[in-house]
Amino acid sequence: MSSAKSKKTLGLGKSLIRNRFQTNVDKGLRMKVNPDGSSVKHTTETDETTKNWIKMQSITQENDLDAFLTTATLAGTEFTAEKLNIEVLSKDHTNPFLLTHDEEEETLKLHKQHKSLLTVPRRPVWDGVATPEVQQYRERENFLDWRRGLVALEEEKGLLMTPYERNLEVWRQLWRVLERSDLIVQIVDARHPTLFRSNDLESYVREVDPRKGNLLLVNKADMLTVRQREAWASYFEKEGVEYVFFSAALARRRLEEEAEAELAEAARIEKEIREKQVREEIRKMGIGASSSLGEGRSGKKKGGAGDAWRKGGSMEQEPERIRILSCDELLDLFTVKCPAPLREGEKKVTIGFVGYPNVGKSSTLNALVGAKKVTVSSTPGKTKHFQTIHLDESTVLCDCPGLVFPSFATTKAEMVVNGVLPIDQLREHTGPATLVAQRIPRHALSSIYGIRIRTFDNEGNLDPTAPVKGEQLCAAYAVNRGFKKSGQGNPDEARAARIILKDYVLGKLLFCQPPPGNYDPADFNIETYSGAEFFPKKKNA
Repeated sequence: MSSAKSKKTLGLGKSLIRNRFQTNVDKGLRMKVNPDGSSVKHTTETDETTKNWIKMQSITQENDLDAFLTTATLAGTEFTAEKLNIEVLSKDHTNPFLLTHDEEEETLKLHKQHKSLLTVPRRPVWDGVATPEVQQYRERENFLDWRRGLVALEEEKGLLMTPYERNLEVWRQLWRVLERSDLIVQIVDARHPTLFRSNDLESYVREVDPRKGNLLLVNKADMLTVRQREAWASYFEKEGVEYVFFSAALARRRLEEEAEAELAEAARIEKEIREKQVREEIRKMGIGASSSLGEGRSGKKKGGAGDAWRKGGSMEQEPERIRILSCDELLDLFTVKCPAPLREGEKKVTIGFVGYPNVGKSSTLNALVGAKKVTVSSTPGKTKHFQTIHLDESTVLCDCPGLVFPSFATTKAEMVVNGVLPIDQLREHTGPATLVAQRIPRHALSSIYGIRIRTFDNEGNLDPTAPVKGEQLCAAYAVNRGFKKSGQGNPDEARAARIILKDYVLGKLLFCQPPPGNYDPADFNIETYSGAEFFPKKKNA
């Protein structure tokens, strides 16, 4: 058996490899060198800064700060950090993504000045000779000119516009609805009617046929107080707009309560019939009528949801100009506005419904259909083409696909809180969150979410009287709900902002815009959060 070789004994091959890749002790790093001492690397190392391989990485893109520092380094400029050498450029702690009060006033003046340029595309009038191909070509040309006009308005005037429908096929559906309908009902959100209303659409309806009627249906009117409805009613009457207040949510609840009342009434009648049959059987058997059966019943009929709507509700006592109509009253109003069809040969009146995708158009139609107890064949969901619903023997409802009309906006944050831009695709949350913090009172936010919002003054000191900022609101909500960033442990303000903004869009955090004029938004919404439920009770010592 041969003895084990010593580990220190090296062969010729290993000696050559070790000699080639020897360690340079003087420079303190491991290098690959040839036997003559030259480097094996095929590179030129003329600068000591290239010793670190990280500095040899390829750089194809740089942000502004990195580009500035790289340029300064190449120019040989040196920087020295100096403490206590701070110059305050501005003491105004405003959000850069929002406008100041003066800037907003100036922007609103420009909006009012160029409001007439916000038009809807017109369909070229058919001359009776043009072929379908020629007519479609004219439609495309008119639509292209309309888009160019809006782009020029945005670029030349420097105005910010909301996203609007750019698909010609969707506008063709609107054209068909306007041509078929005898009465056009434009549905808007009661929280911001002027944003969702298209003035030019009403003009276009009169251009198609002067006999056609326009009606502005202010949906979600249950979110408005009586005082707010009076303000909007005065504005609409001043502008000469035919309007009506409606709430699809209230109408749906009323239909559900009426259905429950009908079921309860049917159960009561069935019970009385069974008791009557039992008495008859007892009488035939000669046992004697049982007086206990049916005892204790008052015999009084309980009032249903319809009675609450007619009697106990305050809607019957409100003036007609601000009253929220029921489904039956709204259908009666349609009959008064358009008693007979305008087109020759038609036997039914066609009511066309137009509006933004998120103003409750589908809910309104479902409420009207449910009030008539009819079965509708159209499938729910996003409508790709206009649909007709035969309500009764004299009325047809025509549903137009949801259309986003061109409109002005002050900032992108405003478009987010108004539901125009999708919240899930939000990149910057401080601007919209700050708008919510400015519009919803501090005590209401604390009461609704059960959070404590810490605010600070300009010097960074804790100040309970300072206005709430969006970052502070999101941080307080994230801490309360346990939202943290992965790997850091800091509050996840972006996630909190998305939840808060969705609550605002859905109406959990309610804010209603006042009509144009001398209205203070805070005073206009003061009644919304003045209830005792928004003020915590103080504990007695």
